[in-house]
Amino acid sequence: MRRRFLVALGHAIHVTWPVLSILLAIQLALGLLAGFIEGWSFGDAVYFTFITGLTIGYGDLVPRQGLTRALAIGIGFFGLFVTGVIAAIAVHAMLSALTDGGSGGERS
Repeated sequence: MRRRFLVALGHAIHVTWPVLSILLAIQLALGLLAGFIEGWSFGDAVYFTFITGLTIGYGDLVPRQGLTRALAIGIGFFGLFVTGVIAAIAVHAMLSALTDGGSGGERS
């Protein structure tokens, strides 16, 4: 069961990797732009991007300007997409492992 799940998961990640890469790149670009506008370091901007994208939001870095607040909304929006895609990949892999022997979702 575990092996079938991992094979199906690997196949699903392989198929969706371009979409995930684009979503993460857009999210990171928005975060770096927000960090540049706010005057944060590169590390702080990346940290803010992923904390906001994962909807954790510790509050230690807070956007002060209107544009960066709008960018933070965009980061959160793309973060929800990324989280949804990852959850869908995991569910698909589990269902594939349980129903068709983990063939990666192809139907005979």
